[in-house]
Amino acid sequence: MLEKNKVSYFEDQIKNFNMLNYHVLEGMADWVRVIDRNGTIIYANKTMKGALGTEIVGKKCYEALGKIRPCSFCITERSIATGEIIQKEENVGDRIFSVKSSPVSDSDGNIYAAVEVFRDVTRERKLENELREKTKKLNKDITFAKVLQEKILPRKGSYNNIKINYLYKPCEMLSGDMFDVFYIDKDNIGIYISDVAGHGITASMMTMFIRQTMRAIKDDILSPSKTLTELHKRFIDLNLDDEKYLTIFYGIFNCSTDTFKYANGGHNCIPILFDDNNVELLKMKGYPISYLFDEIHYNENMVQLKNGDRILFYTDGILEVRNKNKEEFGEKRIIKAVKEAPESPIKNIENKANSYMYGDQKDDFALVLMKVEK
Repeated sequence: MLEKNKVSYFEDQIKNFNMLNYHVLEGMADWVRVIDRNGTIIYANKTMKGALGTEIVGKKCYEALGKIRPCSFCITERSIATGEIIQKEENVGDRIFSVKSSPVSDSDGNIYAAVEVFRDVTRERKLENELREKTKKLNKDITFAKVLQEKILPRKGSYNNIKINYLYKPCEMLSGDMFDVFYIDKDNIGIYISDVAGHGITASMMTMFIRQTMRAIKDDILSPSKTLTELHKRFIDLNLDDEKYLTIFYGIFNCSTDTFKYANGGHNCIPILFDDNNVELLKMKGYPISYLFDEIHYNENMVQLKNGDRILFYTDGILEVRNKNKEEFGEKRIIKAVKEAPESPIKNIENKANSYMYGDQKDDFALVLMKVEK
């Protein structure tokens, strides 16, 4: 008798719910249905009935969605049992719905039904899948570009009577730092280091332009200053955005005279000339390669080198490494690291910068060491 009264009580609550709320649910664009404690659909709004094309009231909740047995995880049953608001995704035919089940309680907190709201998320999931596929392809392309960028770096080792070593460490998969070493003729070897504003895909594409252009110019112009003027001219011809620019330090080593001519295109990381005992900065002013001026002319300088002399070229990624107090690594620490280990300055700088760094690497690292060896 007690159980019968309990059933009657829940039926009365459902009737009251019907009178008070069904007219609100009828106006909703989402599918809405109400399910009693036995898993039977006692109401479905006209949007849901119209979409399914059949009468579903009186059916079990799973039958209305074309399933022959209850799902292994019934959110409605759990929602009624625990009082939780539960959400999951459900496939209905070729469409995907986000389903939220909310318990319905009387004034005493007794749960007698659950309301399920089906929101069609098919378009969103389709777009997500398309985005995922495009991202996958983009990552594949970036990985290819990374391999290509690393493959075109100059080889380490001897170039006539100079020896080259370097560190190349992008902060992302692709780098805006680029350097190159190339033979100009039997007596002259060109070497440069450059830094494109920003990093990532756009900056890495610009490094390709720099490399290709510098190698094209070398056959016609045997002057660092005139080479940078020509590079600026060809950069202007690209008609890029005004905020695009790059810095570059370019020098030519003559193997017969051991002289090194150089020019600076706004590169604020001054190369360091040193041997086992002395350190000197190859200071030279010059404007970056940018859209600030239609035409730029550069100065150049020359230094006489001897056997055992080394020149360290680098980019500002090393300079701007910060510790936990946001203090930069700076030029003085680079010079100190060079003096401490003149035979292995790159390794010493890398170790000290990594120890100094707080958090992740924020910019690309590039260091190039040229040593005169006869």
